[in-house]
Amino acid sequence: MSNTCFMHRFAFLGLTFGLPLALTLAAGGAQAQNAPPAYPDKPIRIVVPYTPGGFNDSMARLLGSKLHKAWGQPVIVENRPGAGTILGTEVGAKAPPDGYTLVVAGFPLVVNQYLYTKLPYDTKKDFSPVILAGQTPNLLVVRADSPFKSMAELIAAAKATPGKLNYASAGSGTSLHLAMEYFKNVTGTDLNQIPYKGSAQMVTDLLGGQVDVMFDNLPNALPHVQAGKMRALAVTSKQRLSALPDIPTVAEQGYPGFDVAVWYGLAAPKGTPQPLLDKLNAELQAALDAEDVKTTFAAQGVEILGGSGGDFERFFAAQDAKWAPVIRKAGIRAD
Repeated sequence: MSNTCFMHRFAFLGLTFGLPLALTLAAGGAQAQNAPPAYPDKPIRIVVPYTPGGFNDSMARLLGSKLHKAWGQPVIVENRPGAGTILGTEVGAKAPPDGYTLVVAGFPLVVNQYLYTKLPYDTKKDFSPVILAGQTPNLLVVRADSPFKSMAELIAAAKATPGKLNYASAGSGTSLHLAMEYFKNVTGTDLNQIPYKGSAQMVTDLLGGQVDVMFDNLPNALPHVQAGKMRALAVTSKQRLSALPDIPTVAEQGYPGFDVAVWYGLAAPKGTPQPLLDKLNAELQAALDAEDVKTTFAAQGVEILGGSGGDFERFFAAQDAKWAPVIRKAGIRAD
């Protein structure tokens, strides 16, 4: 068989099976042109809408290093904090949908659409879920010498003196603020919010007696509980924690279905081709399955979740359904 006949037959087979094969005519006969490079063939960017140092940042760097090792392409972590994660999230939303930009997506992505009158992106239309990496619960804590020895005692006191007990939050509309608003809704209590600019001052004032109670993320509160400075009354996860096996969940103390967590995921701009989303999901799932990643997450009190992009989408919808009515009932605004 001549070279020309062979190339014609090969082109026919390529078309038959849907393979993109570009043929050019050149002197001496038909020759196959090289196919486009396989994805990825350039650096990948992960936009983190937070300052460096927190778990969102360290997660992006850890998973980015796994992508780099697997694919041989640089992974650039770009911190773009500001406006309650809106600035960095906008960067991710408006990036080209080519598989080369990911954005860290967490709790604020759900709630900001209800906290702000206008956003520079559409939460439900501008992102494609890639993977839900993990979540960490909150602890309901009081100072060690608090008169409240149990969650039941706290609730009884709050109902006896509505609006008299103070709780600390990390600011209006933050996950810790909304966790307490949700708690107030399900328990029928009224507590007074004292907003702070972060967890550190919250802890200081709780220990100093300026506030009575607060929710805090597990990684922040656990060391103080273990050191005997705080008393944990409940954990907001579905099951008890291995690190605190004697601390009951909110759900098992009479409020079934109560489940609150801060969660961490990665999304891509809407329009990113599904094959690229699938490839990213598969490699990130492999990263989450790595022993060193499991160890790092566990050390931060973060439960690894993983799963498909569809799993993340369903989780997001459930979070949306949970927090929208909480925010509306409390009339919380951030602008």
